Amino acid sequence: MTKHKPSHIRRAMGLLLLALVPLLFFASNRPARAQDDDVEVVRVNTDIVVLNVTVVDAAGKFVHGLHGSDFKLLVDGKEQPISNFMREETPFAAAVLLDSSGSMEERMMLARSAALRFLEELREDDMAAVYRFDSEIKQVQEFSPSRDLGEFAFDIRARGMTALNDAVLRAAKDLGQRQENRRAIIVLSDGADTKSASSANKALDTALAVNATIYTVDMSSVTGATSRSQQNAAVLQNFAAKTGGRYVATPGGPVMREAFTQIAEELSNQYTLTYAPPDSARDGRWHKLEVKLSRPELNVRTRKGYQAPKK
Repeated sequence: MTKHKPSHIRRAMGLLLLALVPLLFFASNRPARAQDDDVEVVRVNTDIVVLNVTVVDAAGKFVHGLHGSDFKLLVDGKEQPISNFMREETPFAAAVLLDSSGSMEERMMLARSAALRFLEELREDDMAAVYRFDSEIKQVQEFSPSRDLGEFAFDIRARGMTALNDAVLRAAKDLGQRQENRRAIIVLSDGADTKSASSANKALDTALAVNATIYTVDMSSVTGATSRSQQNAAVLQNFAAKTGGRYVATPGGPVMREAFTQIAEELSNQYTLTYAPPDSARDGRWHKLEVKLSRPELNVRTRKGYQAPKK
């Protein structure tokens, strides 16, 4: 004779099964985690190449009032049509990266005050996020129009190793989700990467892929140059040169404050050009970019090129 379980047990088992169904469904539909974070692909709109262009006169002063017709875009030495042109008033998104590793112990106060100075110089519609990086990367302020770091600025302490490349990579990925065409990464560091899983080239390629300009402030000169610091400086210089930004070596104090004022001013006085490569340019190769002006007495600075996607 078949024995039946009591009704209250059957009801309990039924409720348990109902509770498990959503969990089983969620588990079966979760995407598989990548096997290797270092081969993760950054997916962006690669059909559009954005060039943030700084134009100054012989005295180094920003030049205003230029028109789209004043600019000529060369790709691999051949003139190409400019898809869109934006003037200086266009807002931007900036990611500020503060090196909080142990090697920055003597310079942490300077770095904090410099970050605050940069935020104070931004315009009303500009957005900024702040990150600290040592052995890990932490976002201490999300992208916001806020100009006050508040308690976060005083909670950052120098410790651990330096994941510089990973920090640039993280900032570039976050900027890639922003709607602003103008994107910038401002790095305060001594350039000594001792922890990153990513290479400097990968970080740079990701920044270029999301059309971000990198400005690097070398803090190593605060305590004097060494052969090691010169090698680290080369990394910071390359980040800036390839993306059309600036490298600043500063001893701190008024010179550093002025450097951050100039960076904020530059971001507020750039022109933005966009270029739509043809399908034939989807060859997976590096393409050289150059911008020329109708007024040869002016000086122009922008990114050096872009990496085309493959068909």
